[in-house]
Amino acid sequence: MQNQQRRKQKGFTLIELMIVVAIIGVLSAVAIPAYKDYVKKSEVASAVATMKSLITPAELYYQENGDITTSTNLADLGISSGSTTLGTLSPKAGQIELALTNISGAKITITRDANSGWICDATGDADSLVSGCK
Repeated sequence: MQNQQRRKQKGFTLIELMIVVAIIGVLSAVAIPAYKDYVKKSEVASAVATMKSLITPAELYYQENGDITTSTNLADLGISSGSTTLGTLSPKAGQIELALTNISGAKITITRDANSGWICDATGDADSLVSGCK
């Protein structure tokens, strides 16, 4: 009988396991939304960088051919339609637009203004996530 009392406990009790599972649940409830927001911000920042890199070829096209229209071919700007995996690039009247795929309603546009040059603008969910486009 003394041997049974001296035997050390092996393993964890049910209460200890339940506490660990509860702690992991609380930590993941906080971390997952923060991670998703971080991913959105990085996608928007990458989209803004992509759009800013299009300003030089768009300005060259503008100087040689006049205004950008909806019928302007992206290849004429030196841009392939699959150049970004973030969304869909499309020329509009006087601007180039990137509609983001993973963020609903988010669009980033660069527009040529006669007085100010090229202006970057974000709309939809991208507006609240980006600071470098204004």
